[in-house]
Amino acid sequence: MIKHKEDVFKSVDGLELYYQNWYPEGEVKAILVIVHGLGGHSNKYGNIVNHLLAKQYAIYGLDLRGHGRSPGQRGYINSWKEFRSDLAAFVELIQHQQPECPIFILGHSLGAVVVCDYILRCPKEAAKLRGAIAFAPAIGKVGVSKFRVFLGNLLSKIWPRFSLSTGLDLSAASRDEKVIAAYTQDTLRHNRGSARLATEYFATVAWIHNHASQWQIPLLILHGSADTVALPEGGERFYQNVTYKDKLRIEYPGAYHDLQADINYQEVLKDLEKWLDSHCY
Repeated sequence: MIKHKEDVFKSVDGLELYYQNWYPEGEVKAILVIVHGLGGHSNKYGNIVNHLLAKQYAIYGLDLRGHGRSPGQRGYINSWKEFRSDLAAFVELIQHQQPECPIFILGHSLGAVVVCDYILRCPKEAAKLRGAIAFAPAIGKVGVSKFRVFLGNLLSKIWPRFSLSTGLDLSAASRDEKVIAAYTQDTLRHNRGSARLATEYFATVAWIHNHASQWQIPLLILHGSADTVALPEGGERFYQNVTYKDKLRIEYPGAYHDLQADINYQEVLKDLEKWLDSHCY
């Protein structure tokens, strides 16, 4: 019997953030923590959850502040440190709940930026993890117009909470029309981005690239070659600058941004499972 639990945990500044977990029947091999992307939430990863539960992995997912069932203005942060502190508190909670269990962390799109920043800025905490997976990491050029980026830079200091649609094309997420249709009906999803989030995001991406050589845990990067939301060149550049030897990057020809929900998702999940299995012990 699969066990599913929903709860909240307190962030450093007192926000009650939503999270959920899934536990398989029997012994747990390891835990995978999932951090979603901009506008997303922890319910978006059903294919990963179902696949890995059957392989004795437990899954934890949170809704970042300003997303899903967590409080906060949609798509707004005052400082990137808020995301980092939220993730640190979440990982600490899981370690407290399961002190003996190996933990992996997966970040999708903007979530991969949150994960990479956390790992590089908090090396002592990161050393307790078994590895990290950057899923279509948004650490390079992104499919947001130059005008929206310009507007974000202009308004970040004088009107940081100003927000507008990111303008990202929903159909760029997956080649599966049923998936896109489901996304249009998803009431937890949003497409907002604030001026301050934009400037904090670009500054954090630049910092991550400048510190890539300090990476110290096993790394897996998975990306679609046809990803127009987060172009694969950014992940490739980061991968090349990571000097830590235990690293692997796989690029899937023709695949879109939401690898867990694209038409080749089973191939992606098998690669993910194989890598996790090889780093569990």
